[in-house]
Amino acid sequence: MSFEEKTLKSERIYEGKIVNLRVDTVELPQKKYSKREIIEHAGAVGILAVTKDQKIVLVKQFRKPVEETILEIPAGKLEAKENPADCALRELGEETGYKTSKVKKLLEFYSSPGFTNEVLHIYLAEDLEEGIAHPDEGEFVEPVHIGIEEALEKITKGEIKDAKTIIAILAYKNILNML
Repeated sequence: MSFEEKTLKSERIYEGKIVNLRVDTVELPQKKYSKREIIEHAGAVGILAVTKDQKIVLVKQFRKPVEETILEIPAGKLEAKENPADCALRELGEETGYKTSKVKKLLEFYSSPGFTNEVLHIYLAEDLEEGIAHPDEGEFVEPVHIGIEEALEKITKGEIKDAKTIIAILAYKNILNML
C-alpha cells in the first residue's frame, strides 16, 4: 500500500522572516481529500561544543513561544544556500565566542514532520579556542558549561527540555559509550 498523499492545490497563507505557512489540499491513498497546514522552514543547525576539560557548552536563552529561559546547544537558522557546517561554525562563534576548525556532523533529523519541513543538522565541535561572543542584535544568550553526566541529569529532571539539545546530548553520550 502506498501512503503518499498527492498535492492537488497549494496556497501560501503567510510569508515571514523565519517561516512561511501554506495550506495544501491533498488526495489521500483511499481517494479521500484533506487539508495539510505546513510550515516551511529553511532548516537549522545545532552545535554540541565540548571544551578541552570535557564540558558541554550550552546557552541560556529566553524563548518567547514557551515563555521560559531554557538551556540549549548553540543553534541557528540556515541562510539561503548556506552550508550547514559553515552555519554551525558561525553560530558557535556568535553565541559562545568559541572557534574551531574541527566540526563533525553527528546527525540530522526533522524537528516535527507532522507540520513542518524543517531539518536540523547537529554537529560536534571539539578543539575549541576561546573568543568573544557576538550575538545577533536582539539575541541575548549566556554560555553555560556542564559535564555530560550533569546534562543527562538535567534531561531526566526536565531542566533541559529542548529537543535538539536532548538529541545532541544523547547522541554524544552514545559516542562516548562506544569509545
